[in-house]
Amino acid sequence: MAEIHRLGDPGVQAPTELLGETPTMRLFSLLELIATKDQLFTLQGLVEETGTPKPTLHRMLQQLESAGLLIRENNGRHYGTGVRLRRMAEDLLINDMHHGARRAVLRNLVAELGESCNVTAVSGSEVVYLDRIETSEPLRITLQPGSRVPVHCSASGKMILSQLSPAQRKRLIAAAPLERYTNKTVTDPELIEEELQRVRRDGYAIDDEEFLPGMVCVAVLVPTTNAVSNLCVAVQAPVMRLTPEKGLKLLPALQRAAAELGRIEAESGAGTGEAAVDGGSPAGTGGTGSGSADAAEDQLWSS
Repeated sequence: MAEIHRLGDPGVQAPTELLGETPTMRLFSLLELIATKDQLFTLQGLVEETGTPKPTLHRMLQQLESAGLLIRENNGRHYGTGVRLRRMAEDLLINDMHHGARRAVLRNLVAELGESCNVTAVSGSEVVYLDRIETSEPLRITLQPGSRVPVHCSASGKMILSQLSPAQRKRLIAAAPLERYTNKTVTDPELIEEELQRVRRDGYAIDDEEFLPGMVCVAVLVPTTNAVSNLCVAVQAPVMRLTPEKGLKLLPALQRAAAELGRIEAESGAGTGEAAVDGGSPAGTGGTGSGSADAAEDQLWSS
């Protein structure tokens, strides 16, 4: 089994040892380490971090690159996660064994609210729809699981971004293609930051026709024991049935569904837990501690 071990005194920052009984499992261990990084990395940086001989790491990186799991960027000396690796992570989220339980929560939420609802996560600069139940209303916007929307003008994207530190948000927004989709799309990084601060304070996010004309969406976080949650639950409808003002009245139902989803994720061992659902910050409060936030951000933004 592949593992990552910290060597030496627990109180001292020590190299990260890549363990595995076979070369394949050691490659997997290296991928686990790479998944914790929130920016490009170099061969030399991994050598210093792991204590693994440079020729060995170079060979491992070449294997992962040739398989499409990593890509080289900038001057060819920096590496990042490849599309194949990101797609695999997204497929795991979409098709996990708790899909049925998650879908039941969405079905009940749609029955209560009468509008389309979805569960989403962020991957890179996009929001990915992990699951969705459509309303029975004849006028609706249909989006399938696996659909993607831009992070900067979606309610879920803003909700998840709001948890990060200002420096982390600035780096991510600077790297994202801030395309204008409607006359309400905000593309000024400073104005986006102001909106994210408001979202963090209020505990909910609204897409007020920012991605598609005539579509309004309200999102809250699925609670987690980690410092940063990468799951949201949201309701979406045409503006003639759902205005931002009406959306605020739906927050209690959204937060109840988020708490149920948090329990499902806790049972799956995915990192969310009862402490956050029952005794910690309520869904969507955005309260994060600075101590463990950095590590959680690393995991969230590795894609």
